[in-house]
Amino acid sequence: MLSKRYRFHSRGGVRYTYKNGKSIRGSRISLVFAENSRGKQRFAVVISKKVLKSAVGRNRIRRRVYEAIRMEQAKIQKPVDCIFNIYNKEVSTMDFAELRALIRDLLKEAEIV
Repeated sequence: MLSKRYRFHSRGGVRYTYKNGKSIRGSRISLVFAENSRGKQRFAVVISKKVLKSAVGRNRIRRRVYEAIRMEQAKIQKPVDCIFNIYNKEVSTMDFAELRALIRDLLKEAEIV
């Protein structure tokens, strides 16, 4: 799982990223990203209750996405804030390799990797 130092710690940073960032929409996940001045990357995963009612299910998706981000993190060189919005519950059951490829494609499209 992704280390806590690479995650958002307050809502202010998330709010700033939503307001000033750019958005890319994939087939099941969207990415909102903005460059930051902190000198490191920060990530967040947002899953609405509309997607999956169960907190256990939402947390499972969150853990899987954070792990996929951790595996791709070594390729990211820029200090950037990224928020992954999950809007399809199929992410919980899809193959991990497919999930990782989906996240990699979003990061490439955003020219972060």
